[in-house]
Amino acid sequence: MLTITRVISRRIHGKGGDVTVPKLTGFSIVSPKNVEVEYGDGSKFSFSSEFLRVHSPAADGKVRSIGGEKVISGRRYVGIMSAEPVGNYGVRLVFDDLHRTGIYPWDYFYELGSNKFGLMRSYIKILQKHHLSREPLPRRG
Repeated sequence: MLTITRVISRRIHGKGGDVTVPKLTGFSIVSPKNVEVEYGDGSKFSFSSEFLRVHSPAADGKVRSIGGEKVISGRRYVGIMSAEPVGNYGVRLVFDDLHRTGIYPWDYFYELGSNKFGLMRSYIKILQKHHLSREPLPRRG
């Protein structure tokens, strides 16, 4: 299990105005499918690897743009192979679908956690709108 502790406080810009992000107090990969992040204000967020993969801050391949919407499908069972600290800034997560270009700033985890249920609901609605699934495509063979 990887554990990283950092002491930072930043402001993020959200829909409800600026929010001061409390100090990060803990980061753990609990299993290949789950990450936990804790902050000094007592906030604790648990993220599935699927959620983090589809909300990757990277702008790379494996992303379909349909009508201007970022759509990543078939990642229900994706796992996290490793996490690499990136200075005091955040962490690079390496997923088992070989996505490794996303650097997740510590304040981005707070933003994701604060909006987790709405973001997941929106993700599922976008998949449904485009007749896509969280399930991976069957292997060709």
